[in-house]
Amino acid sequence: MGFRAVIFDLGGVVLGSPLHAIAHYEREVGLPAGFVNRVVIESGRDGAWSRLERGELTLPAFHPAFEADCAARGQALSGVDLMERVHESAKPRPAMLEAVRCIRSHHLVAAALTNNWLSDDGTGASALRPRFDHFLESSRLGLRKPDPRIYRYACERMDVPAQDAIFLDDIGRNLKPARELGMTTIKVDEPGEALADLSELLGFPLESRS
Repeated sequence: MGFRAVIFDLGGVVLGSPLHAIAHYEREVGLPAGFVNRVVIESGRDGAWSRLERGELTLPAFHPAFEADCAARGQALSGVDLMERVHESAKPRPAMLEAVRCIRSHHLVAAALTNNWLSDDGTGASALRPRFDHFLESSRLGLRKPDPRIYRYACERMDVPAQDAIFLDDIGRNLKPARELGMTTIKVDEPGEALADLSELLGFPLESRS
């Protein structure tokens, strides 16, 4: 298959995993394992987390709103402390950045498709913008993964049919709509394994030859 584009999630793929940071925070403060993720899912599109990632809440407004979502499900936490841990986890993974460079050097499209929020100060994920041909952010589109519309929008922006794209994400529920649209998907659990799978699909190495 002749792939024309690779779409990367950021947190947990190109950057360190926010899921790991959240799990560490849960252990640190004595929350049940997986509690934060359950609140995000159960509160749905009207929950604070979804509204934050669609750009409907600023980060300062999110903190008390998400604390209320958690309190409604029987647990107390600090929204500020939680999001500080998430921010601290967002360190670039050099091997992923090199893979993006290699993909572009082979004249394929490299895109970022991320769920994020509108408080980026230019030193976090947005600093990666120049490394991609397209940089698609949920908070600016008003759509967030796994809404199928955001994947269709990505294909339209790239001018690439879904069947010619590969999508990498660390969250299974974000991969399912992409796969249903026709994309080839890779779940990123261990970055090295994911890059090996991606290299095999593309047919060229994803590291510099020095």
